[in-house]
Amino acid sequence: MIKKRRPLDEDEFRSYELKSDETKVSARSLMKGAGLTDEEIYRPFIGICNSYSNFFPGHSNLDKIGQSVKDGILMGGGTPVEFGTIGVCDGMIMGTEGMKYSLPSRELIADSVETMAKAHICDALVLVCACDKIIPGMVMGALRLDIPFIVVTAGPMLPGNYKGSRVDVQTIAESAGQVIAGNLDSEVYCQYENEVCPTCGSCQGMFTANSMACMTEILGLSLPGTGTVPAVYAKRYHMAKRSGMRAVELAKYDIKPSEFITQESFYNAIKLDMMLGCSTNTALHLPALAHEAGIKITLDDFDRIGREVPHIVKLSPSGEHLMVDLENAGGVSAVIKQGVEKGYLWGDQETITGRTIAENVANAEILDPTVIRTFEDPYSPEGGLAILYGNLAPKGAVIKTAGVDPNMLEHSGPAKVFNSHQEALNGLIFGDIVPGDVIVLRYEGPKGGPGMQEMLMLTALMCGMGMDKDIALVTDGRFSGLSRGGVIGHVSPEAALGGNIALVENGDIISYSTSKRTLNLEVSDEVLEERRKNLEPYECPVKTGWLARYAKLVGPVSDGAVLE
Repeated sequence: MIKKRRPLDEDEFRSYELKSDETKVSARSLMKGAGLTDEEIYRPFIGICNSYSNFFPGHSNLDKIGQSVKDGILMGGGTPVEFGTIGVCDGMIMGTEGMKYSLPSRELIADSVETMAKAHICDALVLVCACDKIIPGMVMGALRLDIPFIVVTAGPMLPGNYKGSRVDVQTIAESAGQVIAGNLDSEVYCQYENEVCPTCGSCQGMFTANSMACMTEILGLSLPGTGTVPAVYAKRYHMAKRSGMRAVELAKYDIKPSEFITQESFYNAIKLDMMLGCSTNTALHLPALAHEAGIKITLDDFDRIGREVPHIVKLSPSGEHLMVDLENAGGVSAVIKQGVEKGYLWGDQETITGRTIAENVANAEILDPTVIRTFEDPYSPEGGLAILYGNLAPKGAVIKTAGVDPNMLEHSGPAKVFNSHQEALNGLIFGDIVPGDVIVLRYEGPKGGPGMQEMLMLTALMCGMGMDKDIALVTDGRFSGLSRGGVIGHVSPEAALGGNIALVENGDIISYSTSKRTLNLEVSDEVLEERRKNLEPYECPVKTGWLARYAKLVGPVSDGAVLE
């Protein structure tokens, strides 16, 4: 890429429009009022979008990461222009009304990146981010603009230690259910909260935040190591500085994502997703990212690729290993290298480094084969996610097979129907749900919730109570990356759009098979048609504010729940 072109002249940078000739004297005066010198004004403007917050660990180190990025930009000869955006912590707001704002916040973040970078005419961007909706939201906005950019994430948290045992957020998430089931002392439960989050950084397993960080690495939008280097390692700050320097180079040579992001780039991302057993939320975010890049990615692509690519890394919540173990075993780079060598990944994809994916990982190696298995000895010959279809999900539904007990890969049972997350929680806590049941949780999709809140509190209780091997859950809502068990989400069309999930009644038999990729309501078409006649039109429960607007604008979950 870079070798094939000359660097831009001063008057060719986008930002020159903001500082050229006599008509821009007021703009230059305002910049000087902010402390910029003439030298800084006439360098390329590198925007830094930073979602720093002191409220939760996933973002609490981003002020320092952001400072390192600024240092790198100055070292590279650019002028850092920093602005902020919002960041919601899913883990903190789980089980509250605030959770309904999580997925919609992705759109606000994308819009804020577009607004600031366009209004203040940045020549390039560095996206300093972490966590579930923030990473994809920032990348969506930057892809929409099609200007040079690079992603810098906070990095994963280190595990905690409780009396010699390693603990993480998965431990605390499922411990409430263990207390209810009588399998955990309440005093131990209370002590966990002091130990499970010992450092800053995103939650320790292959949850959504770390899944999306790995996706930026395989898409070629971040430096090698972004996916796995822990938040507290000095390497994080080295990477941030190098990213700042690299952003200046991207601006000087005007390396836009449209020049190297292709359909194959997203196929690579889905393949790595399958190898790692990532969060089901990738099936929401990757199609949304592709949409902003003018590329079509569907659940059919996830289904096809999932059948072809083995699952070779099994991290929490599906296994015992954590992100730091993957880093010590060679990192995502070692997984990518093996994928390229075995022909699963397209190694010729160019990246923001100026090198190809294959060149980026040329020196990587697998240091611990118990963490990164070979393709000849996978955890499963198929990927960690599967897409199910049938009369209950004509447009698809998603299950993380990597986290499902073998006994629940195929299941059939009577439906217990609930129309809200809280109703389902109460049903589980008060014993209304018994082994063999299929919980049907509806009107929790992007339009129906509205907001498509995550169901971690419900799935964690199921696991903590030891019921993840006995009951299934089917919903038009979605799950946290921490979720495991026979839980099927993203049912499309959702109930609010008149999907068949709205027609399910208590006692109906629901069957699914991950091997056959099926999800069916065992009720005749004639009966369903009769029920549809009596189905009341959906009415959004939220009448005012941003969520009401979101419910009107959001598209189907099968297309990434992007705004229409």
